[in-house]
Amino acid sequence: MPTPPTLGYAPNQDVQYDASKRADELRNAMKGFGTNESVLIRTLAHIPAIELTCLKTTYNQRHHRSLEKDIESETSRYFEDCLLSILRGPLQGDVYSLNKALKGAGTRESWLNDVLIGRSNADMHAIKQAYKATTRRDLEADVRGDLSGKTERLFMMIVAGTRQEDSAPVLPQAVDADVAELHRATEGKAGAEQLTVCSILSNRSDGQIRAIAHAYEAKYRRSLEKVIVSEFSGHMEKTLVDIVRCGTDRAMRDAQRLEECMKGPGTKDELLVARVVQMHWDRAHMAQVKGAYRVKYGKELVSRVRGETSGDYERCLVAMIE
Repeated sequence: MPTPPTLGYAPNQDVQYDASKRADELRNAMKGFGTNESVLIRTLAHIPAIELTCLKTTYNQRHHRSLEKDIESETSRYFEDCLLSILRGPLQGDVYSLNKALKGAGTRESWLNDVLIGRSNADMHAIKQAYKATTRRDLEADVRGDLSGKTERLFMMIVAGTRQEDSAPVLPQAVDADVAELHRATEGKAGAEQLTVCSILSNRSDGQIRAIAHAYEAKYRRSLEKVIVSEFSGHMEKTLVDIVRCGTDRAMRDAQRLEECMKGPGTKDELLVARVVQMHWDRAHMAQVKGAYRVKYGKELVSRVRGETSGDYERCLVAMIE
């Protein structure tokens, strides 16, 4: 049975409701001299994805203005980025990130992986349709134009949107066969058979990957992630590690993605905004990410974010995380 699209990835999910109070509060917060940033944060930080279209339409009908354009003119820098990212919603947010990843010289690998790794087939197809509708270009063609060699072929497998569904059974014999084949294609020979590994990992469901990773470590006393790191390099290594982490513990993978943005000198603010917004759409998942962050780094995610950011930008990120 196919996994249904995530909320925000199918047009028939949008709900109609009386958004006039919210729309008026937003307008009042921005008109006249000065902006009431706390109202913007309170109103937008926790709005469900399926309520966004109605809010934006109501704002336009009642005030004959674009909510996005008003936010652009009344806010700035990373605080503006936060609010505009929320207003795009999850699907258009993915399209925006893909555009950022693929336009200009060179591929921004983190942005590409953030959108495409670990997606259900239904969400992948929705992303491809929205990308085509927005840019008038095929996502596959753009990815192919930006990548090359075996990494390009790995991404063609991913973007195809034909992986095993979440409901697919985890069969012990199939898991054992995958484990044996992964070992043969990596540690079992000189020089990895890269496309064999890509084909297996890009095609399996999260549940199957979890079972494969556990069985691999039990049989060969080495984690599958460590094998990938030792046998691969560059963007392909990062992508395969992402796939395995998504399957084995998605919340921990996302906790690590957030820490990646904040560690070392300087904060990768654009990426931090994109990742927090992407994760905040699923409140239950965000709670798991906070728990995983506490386990991995021995501190609270919110306090870490507060230490790296400031002002309304900080308050907006914290509101999404809390």
